[in-house]
Amino acid sequence: MYTLFHAPGTASMAVHWLLIELDLPHELRRIDLAAGEHKRPEYLALNPSGVVPTLLIDGQPCSECAALLLHLGDRHAAGRLAPAPDSPQRAAYLQWMLHLANTLQPLFRQWYYPAEVAGDAAVDAVKASAARRIEAIWDRIDEHLVSAGPHLLGGERSVADFYLTMLMRWSRNLPRTALDWPRLAVLAAAMKALPSFAELYARDGLTDWR
Repeated sequence: MYTLFHAPGTASMAVHWLLIELDLPHELRRIDLAAGEHKRPEYLALNPSGVVPTLLIDGQPCSECAALLLHLGDRHAAGRLAPAPDSPQRAAYLQWMLHLANTLQPLFRQWYYPAEVAGDAAVDAVKASAARRIEAIWDRIDEHLVSAGPHLLGGERSVADFYLTMLMRWSRNLPRTALDWPRLAVLAAAMKALPSFAELYARDGLTDWR
């Protein structure tokens, strides 16, 4: 049994979705970010960074969205969403997961919280820079999908597609959304058609980006 501390629409979304997709027994504990529950001592004892997600694995708190996704994919290999360590696709899989975590995801932080980067006076410049860099990544992934698609690793879904879809959803308020790129739109449509996506949205009360 897993326990996921989460907040709808945040970086916990992909972990929640994967728990549903893999049909893993889990308990949900919603964290009210607006009320500051993520900064309270009892939560900081689990996650000193004061962010979501936190996942209790065998009773031990673990964090970082990408790390949790990688762990779940490997631990529950029967779900066939993570290439085995000796698979020819393993290196590409890890490359995409770390690219999404280290390059793409931080840019959304810059877009949504631009004052953190350079103060209020530079908000417009930070947002413009973040948007350009996000669009460049969409260019790269869309071009990759020309030959490798319809998913990041080819014909079969992987954990990386769940992660990418969450990040594509985050682009819905940018000047250009990920769905403006044709192959990304096809990938997103396939992922959103999964029954687990509908279940995720029903649980979290989400209605946008359908």
